[in-house]
Amino acid sequence: MDTQRPRLFTKQVLAWASWDWGSAAINAVMTTFVFTVYLTSSTFGDVDENSAALGTGLAIAGFAIALLAPVTGQRSDAGGRRRFWLGVNSVLVALTTAACFFVYPEPGFLVFGITLIALSSVFAEFATVNYYAMLPQISTPATIGRVSGFGWSMGYLGGILALAIVLFGFVQPAFDWPGASEDNAFNLRLVAVFSALWFFAFALPVLFAVPENKRTVAIGKVSILESYRQLGRHIARLFRTSRHTLYFLLASAVFRDGLAAVFTFGGIVAAGTFGFETSEVIIFAIVGNVVAALGALIGGVLDDRVGPKAVIVAALLGLIVAGLGVFLAPVTFAEPTTGFWIFGLALTFFVGPAQSSSRAYIARLADEGREGEIFGLYATTGRAVSFMAPGMFTLAIVFATPHVGQGEAQRFGILGILVVLVAGLALLLPVRKPAVHVSDVSDPRRG
Repeated sequence: MDTQRPRLFTKQVLAWASWDWGSAAINAVMTTFVFTVYLTSSTFGDVDENSAALGTGLAIAGFAIALLAPVTGQRSDAGGRRRFWLGVNSVLVALTTAACFFVYPEPGFLVFGITLIALSSVFAEFATVNYYAMLPQISTPATIGRVSGFGWSMGYLGGILALAIVLFGFVQPAFDWPGASEDNAFNLRLVAVFSALWFFAFALPVLFAVPENKRTVAIGKVSILESYRQLGRHIARLFRTSRHTLYFLLASAVFRDGLAAVFTFGGIVAAGTFGFETSEVIIFAIVGNVVAALGALIGGVLDDRVGPKAVIVAALLGLIVAGLGVFLAPVTFAEPTTGFWIFGLALTFFVGPAQSSSRAYIARLADEGREGEIFGLYATTGRAVSFMAPGMFTLAIVFATPHVGQGEAQRFGILGILVVLVAGLALLLPVRKPAVHVSDVSDPRRG
């Protein structure tokens, strides 16, 4: 009997994780710690209004993804074009990111900048559907949790290096060069070009190392309406045959939106509420990514040992406690920034395991040839409620504004995000492990 343990770090796993490493330039630099902080700064007008506008833009992007995602995984599975669409959408992410170079530091460019960030998030989500669907291709049932955790940790570590380059090359340059010029925010706009190139360069390996998925069925042109009909039939079969799989999709949709908001608005809150300068935000981000990478690795190991649900529940509880700590820091700490460092780092530690185990949970349910379908549904259910956290963040700020001093309302946006995390946890607790494979209910010919 062969007792040799399956290899974890194969060529395909490393190439696949490279995409996570590259995407950190979009997630950490553009969406979280640098460019959105630039967009919501006083350069573009009132900080609270800018934060609310960004939240609105991201909520609209979420609606767009929810409307369009059903066709992505479905077609990539059936047509054997998973790698192709991963490449196409990766290019579109790079182009919209690079276009942020033209967002000049004037209030009139705020909507343009938010639009580009929103479009980039749409294309990134479409790419992610196909990227996640590759996870069962490159792992085994015994390693899938660790591979997923390794991918997330690579993303965080890639973020560390990208943020360090941005800090010492553009924001606080270690040497004098034209790209560090602050005239007309040239250095911050050039960061967008750097992020686009970084992402695209590290997105390439997976397109060469991981083969295209096999075509499962022959299809012609399918309308968007027909795609939704197929999606409806799929959901109906899940409800009849594997109801707790559907329950997990709904629960994860809610808590994943809260997880995304933690990173999306983390840098904004650090700057607007706690007074961090751009360089301080980046330093916090670098340290936070080290902690997040550690959390993702630990979560991946625990996932393969105790199962994904236990990891997710523990991580969500940790996030709720840490989020309350961040909210209360200005009134409980003599030096509020100390509180932000303590509880902010705790937030980063717990985000990774929740994200990684959620991805691994779904990958365990998908049979060969149907990964894109289930991850398309995963993306669709997630984005169907992706307006919740940005919307609750914005709503909390709007409600708080008349009752607090100028510039203090942004902190209450944290409570809006915590409401979403609590709701996701409440929906997750009753979920049981599915008794059947998702693929068993995807085909009506199966019993």
